[in-house]
Amino acid sequence: MEAKTERSELTQSAIVDVALEMAALEGLESLSIGEVAKRLNLSKSGVFSRIGSREGLQRAVLEEFDRRFQQDIMLPAMREARGLPRLDAIMQAWLRRATTPGARGSCLYVAGAYEFDDREGPLREMLLDGVRRWRQVLRRSVLQAVEVGHLRGDIDVDQLVFELDGVFAAVVRETRFLRDPQAAERGLASYARLISQYRSGS
Repeated sequence: MEAKTERSELTQSAIVDVALEMAALEGLESLSIGEVAKRLNLSKSGVFSRIGSREGLQRAVLEEFDRRFQQDIMLPAMREARGLPRLDAIMQAWLRRATTPGARGSCLYVAGAYEFDDREGPLREMLLDGVRRWRQVLRRSVLQAVEVGHLRGDIDVDQLVFELDGVFAAVVRETRFLRDPQAAERGLASYARLISQYRSGS
């Protein structure tokens, strides 16, 4: 019984992995139970029994994307000192991830914002929640940098968060759509210039 449960969990993990790759390269709306089953050489009923409906599959993909986003970016950054070291680590990991080739470098927060900008429903709310939580992480990191004296106390925190988020969105487009090999360098240069304007004593 235990071996059967383990196989089932492995199969479910494989389903989500394949679906996440599809969503990263083709969009969340590209997902279908049938196509995932075909790519894994499973029956449609086998996929459905483990993941549920198409919307359930989309939700599972967003949850897994969020988990990996936290693992790749937030957890390593939390090991850095509060202030600019942590903010630098977040932005560098964020930009490095965005310029990674293939599905690993795709960002469902950015792509999903365009895909679901004029739609209502639970998937839009999940994406919106993810984007808002990410903005909140940036905001908290900027405030900590102000508190420890790395950034000026008179800055407009929300404006800086807006600009940082804008750098990332631009880098995703430059990488994925325009295929600019210098996108990462341009993003890091933009970040460095932004921060230089807000440093204490600047």
